[in-house]
Amino acid sequence: MSTIAILGSTGTIGSVLARRLVRNGLQLLLVGRNEEKLLALSRELDQPFIKVDLTSSQSLEEGLREAAEVGGGIHALVNCIGSILLKPAHTTTDEDFRQIVETNLFTAFATIRVGAKLLREQGGSIVLFASAAAEIGIANHEAIAAAKAGVIGLARSAAATYASSNIRVNVVSPGLIRTEMTRRIWENSASATASAHMHALGRLGEPEHVASLVDWLLNPENEWITGQVIGIDGGLGHVLSRK
Repeated sequence: MSTIAILGSTGTIGSVLARRLVRNGLQLLLVGRNEEKLLALSRELDQPFIKVDLTSSQSLEEGLREAAEVGGGIHALVNCIGSILLKPAHTTTDEDFRQIVETNLFTAFATIRVGAKLLREQGGSIVLFASAAAEIGIANHEAIAAAKAGVIGLARSAAATYASSNIRVNVVSPGLIRTEMTRRIWENSASATASAHMHALGRLGEPEHVASLVDWLLNPENEWITGQVIGIDGGLGHVLSRK
């Protein structure tokens, strides 16, 4: 059976996605850097895991190749790795910016580079994550917006490059989702209310919403979809919010 590799599988969205795919009877490879969390999720779902340095394409490629040889091949990769930085440009340090680019854009590029090598013979699917902040100007999001805009450009170019190998590359572009990473925003009632009002539907998103869309993109029934950036953002990226 072919395998779906979930990079960043122990994060909120990655773990919710993993549980959903296992319920659907799919084989996974859990990929991350926190061995303790990986082991716990692996035991819960009865799925294999590998610990790798997600900011090193060499480490990622070696780990995925070894796992593919043992498990019978990988047919899809989902990069759930991400971080957030809410600062205006003039207070963002060089190190802040490097970390945001490394975590969000470099890991996406590594996923494409490694995924293209693994999938070129049989084809497959790659799903990356962007953000509504890359599509609409939101104050104090300069660094993360730049990195996620890079992910969008990367995915569209890669979709064109590898289409002849039947590799589909798509992007999920969320609004504010209730995750551990965004907890300090949505646990504060004032910021949660303000954030909800930015979304036309008037509420924040849940991890299950994102997992459902990724599941849909991975489904072979949707094999004619590539190069797309699909917003799951309550309208934030393209629709005026309610007042």
